[in-house]
Amino acid sequence: MVRRPVPVTAVPRDEPLAAWRLEFHAPVASFRDPLFLGPAHGLPVPPPSTVRGLLAAATGELSESLPFGMAAWSEGGGVDAETYHPIAADGANPSVSGRVRAGKGGMTIRNRPFLVGVHLAVWLPGADGDRIARAFRRPRWPLRLGRSQDLVHVTGREQVVLEPAEEAVVGHALAPVDGHQVPDALVHRMAASVAADRVTTAWTDYLWCDIPAGRHRVHGAYLDREYDDGVHPGAGKGRAVWLLHP
Repeated sequence: MVRRPVPVTAVPRDEPLAAWRLEFHAPVASFRDPLFLGPAHGLPVPPPSTVRGLLAAATGELSESLPFGMAAWSEGGGVDAETYHPIAADGANPSVSGRVRAGKGGMTIRNRPFLVGVHLAVWLPGADGDRIARAFRRPRWPLRLGRSQDLVHVTGREQVVLEPAEEAVVGHALAPVDGHQVPDALVHRMAASVAADRVTTAWTDYLWCDIPAGRHRVHGAYLDREYDDGVHPGAGKGRAVWLLHP
């Protein structure tokens, strides 16, 4: 069962908000778009549900439902040829040592898009943010960004203050569809969260810019004055951040 899409809203606050900013790097990662059949279409950024899985891996909880902000970008990408060994439900083509025979419904090779040099920043506010940031000192489970082989490393951990903003540099942060009006921003429908039993998924539309967008008016956003994603020449520090619900 799939939930009907729901809009993302920023957490409404008029006062500065203490938060942790955690930064991550993954040498290689792949985020398959489940709204397309097969693995041939990839997302340019990790879905929020994937990031929630990363947080839960650190804490050992089944899920983490706090609102958080995130920004992500990659240094490049490519397409890999992967061998798939689907197992027939009726046992017509059983696996032997993890492999199945080639043929209709059997072993096949498909293209799989991947990203290289994935950079991710996550803003975790409040008491839950403190708890999760502590957990990353000694994660309960291995840290992965998506697939089991896509290891991710913590590269930064800093306490920051998020200030309500009406204008800011729009970087690579995920934003609600009403968060800004940057002409070059694209709308991506991604999973906001997945239930622990993996039966239900919440789908949401997000805005994301893959090129430097510069300074714009923003709605429902915060400003992290000290954050610099390193890909906006001359913009200096300070980026817009939106806190998103599951």
